[in-house]
Amino acid sequence: MRTYAGHSSAAASNALNRRNLAKGQTGLSVAFDLPTQLGYDPDSDEARGEVGKVGVPVAHLGDMRALFDGIALAGMNTSMTINATAMWLFALYQVVAEEQGADVSSLAGTTQNDILKEYLSRGTYVFPPVPSLRLTTDLIAYTAAQVPRWNPVNICSYHLQEAGATPVQEMAYAICNAIAVLDAVRDSQQVEPERFADVVAQVSFFVNAGVRFVEELCKMRAFVAVWDELTLKRYGVVDPRQRRFRYGVQVNSLGLTQAQPENNITRIVLELLAVTLSKDARARAVQLPAWNEALGLPRPWDQQWSLRIQQVLAYESDLLDHDDLFTGSVVVENKTAEMVTAAWAEIERVQALGGAVAAIESGYLKSALVSSQAARRARVESGADVVVGVNQFAECEPSPLVADLDAATLTVDPAAEQQAVHAVCAWRASRDQPAVEVSLARLRETARTKENLMPATLSCARAGVTTGEWTGALREVFGQYRAPTGITGLVGATAGGSELAAVRDAVRRTGAELGTRLRLLIGKPGLDGHSNGAEQVAVRARDAGFEVIYQGIRLTPATIAAAAVQEDVHCVGLSVLSGSHLSLVPEVLRLLGESGAGHVPVVVGGIISEADARRLRQAGVAAVFTSQEYDITPMLGRVVGVIRAAYGLELPENELQDTGQRGAP
Repeated sequence: MRTYAGHSSAAASNALNRRNLAKGQTGLSVAFDLPTQLGYDPDSDEARGEVGKVGVPVAHLGDMRALFDGIALAGMNTSMTINATAMWLFALYQVVAEEQGADVSSLAGTTQNDILKEYLSRGTYVFPPVPSLRLTTDLIAYTAAQVPRWNPVNICSYHLQEAGATPVQEMAYAICNAIAVLDAVRDSQQVEPERFADVVAQVSFFVNAGVRFVEELCKMRAFVAVWDELTLKRYGVVDPRQRRFRYGVQVNSLGLTQAQPENNITRIVLELLAVTLSKDARARAVQLPAWNEALGLPRPWDQQWSLRIQQVLAYESDLLDHDDLFTGSVVVENKTAEMVTAAWAEIERVQALGGAVAAIESGYLKSALVSSQAARRARVESGADVVVGVNQFAECEPSPLVADLDAATLTVDPAAEQQAVHAVCAWRASRDQPAVEVSLARLRETARTKENLMPATLSCARAGVTTGEWTGALREVFGQYRAPTGITGLVGATAGGSELAAVRDAVRRTGAELGTRLRLLIGKPGLDGHSNGAEQVAVRARDAGFEVIYQGIRLTPATIAAAAVQEDVHCVGLSVLSGSHLSLVPEVLRLLGESGAGHVPVVVGGIISEADARRLRQAGVAAVFTSQEYDITPMLGRVVGVIRAAYGLELPENELQDTGQRGAP
């Protein structure tokens, strides 16, 4: 039983973890902040506004020591959600365990280390797919020999569903990722053939569980069947215990709503049951989101509520006392068989394209996810898919849980970032710099060969190298990468009906009055890689007749401002989901003004509180859209109104517009 935790600083996150363990939590699940995930130190320009926002910053060995101070790693099972820098964070963890006197070979836990899905969903990749897969492979080979109880890769279908995957796509693309990883390990010849089955046995999965209970339950049973067949036939694993589908789960966050957030508890419980009721496909580890995740960063009390849900199910109910409840069910067995067949068909399609890496590089997988997400949104917007409290049953009594919205979530201390900056500067000043340079030189040299990178990485960790320095050295050798956006060719993804037709007409008329087609720049400033919303807005805006400029994730404010000037856009739309909007958005506004484009209106969307929305409007933002506003088409209508107001055009009585008071309904 875990809760996904980490924020502000290593010391603050340590205190939170110790409190959760005292409440009966049986393992740790570490959330790292975006600079750590992407290999930047707190004092780098790229990290501005992002330090400590969505997880704990770990810039060096001292931070890892502080994170686990007073927690015996020898007896702990630790899950680390980390991918591009997984090898580095594991090295820091191992060194801290050694300093505690632990036997490294007995360490238990998991590094997610599933870099391929990052190109499709969360976006926390750094290097191109091939060298990234090498880092994954090297960590797997190292732990197989030195830390055999560790799960070195956690194939993560969770974020694929968050990015729009259907249950069949979630299974198929996760299995394709696993094939790419296992084939790479086998082909690297770092693991003896007779020990390869042990590597297969250490592969675990991290899945999603949506609210469609029966479908999700059958998906898990289908996952078990597909994995068993794959590992037997492709990899020759004859021991059924080594073919076991081992998975943990976090139930769906995509379906959590800002509107009537108390309904999220019902959703969370139903999704939890989907991965626990069927004994033959039961999750080995569960972590639940908090009811208020759609509002912001959960407080300790909110995380406690999620933990108590698991404890009531495990200790008060009789769920764990019986054999599988669904064996022999005609409905379940037929649905499972149908999903197995569909999953294999999609797996074979991807393999025919050259496998997961080739399908990522070609854009096939990303486009498939964006298309599925567009279809899902269209069903919600039309009412075909009911979301209680959002597109039906919206009338409700005031909720005492959100009576004070500003107190309903945890706010990261703004001083935490500056403290982290000072701390990393002090760390650099106190270390043996020649030893650092030697270790980094060894890392670069090893990266240019086919040797395993783990020994050189451990040397860097012990010498006091920082996260940014380790990643920077590898950037010099491997280069960087920008993945396909997935929106090309998806114009017309929704029929839209009369409402979209009205917005399309308003776009056409406004463009005619301005003498040019309306151009909308959609930007993702900062390190936030959750691009689903921005991609869907881009697709719908093209449907509505805008010329859309979308350059993908992780753009600096300077890049966005420069693109706005170069493309001569009529509006800039910013998507920020990491909580860094108060730092990044004003910077974009400032740079637009300095570039002579201060007249271009800026609108912002994200997980933004009403208090923050007011501050953004006061700073000059024309409109703020929050996650309560689920229908993209009327949002675009308001964007047309914003453009007309900014350019002094008459606003017809029925023209959708923003008055400065409608930022967060």
